[in-house]
Amino acid sequence: MRRTATATLLAASLVLLAACSGGSSDADPTPSATASAAATASAADVAALEAVTVTGEPGAEPTLEFEQPFTVSADVARIAVPGDGATVEQGHQVMLNIAAVSGTDGSAQGGTYGAEPQAYVMEEGNVPDALLDVLVGAQVGARALYASPAAEDAILMAVEIMSTEAIPTRAEGTAVTDIPAGLPTVTLAEDGAPSIETVEGEPPAELVVQPLIQGAGAAVEAGQTLTVQYSGWLWDGTPFDSSWERGSASSFQLSGVIPGWQQGLAGQTVGSQVLLVIPPDLGYGAEGNDSIPGGSTLIFVVDILSAS
Repeated sequence: MRRTATATLLAASLVLLAACSGGSSDADPTPSATASAAATASAADVAALEAVTVTGEPGAEPTLEFEQPFTVSADVARIAVPGDGATVEQGHQVMLNIAAVSGTDGSAQGGTYGAEPQAYVMEEGNVPDALLDVLVGAQVGARALYASPAAEDAILMAVEIMSTEAIPTRAEGTAVTDIPAGLPTVTLAEDGAPSIETVEGEPPAELVVQPLIQGAGAAVEAGQTLTVQYSGWLWDGTPFDSSWERGSASSFQLSGVIPGWQQGLAGQTVGSQVLLVIPPDLGYGAEGNDSIPGGSTLIFVVDILSAS
């Protein structure tokens, strides 16, 4: 996933500021947040975060006040301002507004205020454990403080819960029966995780978009944030990525992923499962990406769980 400069700065500890840039053919299909190393916060870390104050009107970018330089030895989080809305539960999709500052001098390091809140599924791996522990059980409207050490500059964040929503764990809808011949065959495990049986011959030269389950939700729009479960394979059946294997759904802005996803998922309905066969020019092109060789045709099975 191509990210903002702020997200790049924070990548070692947190990928909460991942606002995706649009139209990038070298973008990953979906983001995967990287949790911080599982170090235990010390009493000094807890005390340092307790001394930080956050002020500002709900929904507006907050002000953080703290003694500088601010340092911690491990991830630490707390609820600074309680909310009074719905309670966040494990597995909920939560929309978060985020403001980040440097621990060294308090300078702004970016965030989402003035843009759009970002969606995160409240499962391990999507947000750092310390932050997940305080967000689950909190109420909409709450503001959390989160701090993470870094090689040169600790990062301090205010994280505001804007909404929370229970979402399904897999596609829910009507199975599509009139699937054309010549496409990979998809089989679902009991939990919904897909596997495929490949077909012989040359891959299609054009994008293939084939719904396998037709959901009853609203149609996906180009600028929305989606939460999905997905698995990806090369044309020969070699797997290269799967949210199912990671154990949690992924959220991303549709405008920030490979063109095959942008074109293939826009207009599909929430609750659907979609088979995508993506030619190289709508995927990773001649250069490839990580474990994906250049010139690869890609197969994805995507469950669209929500769009907002």
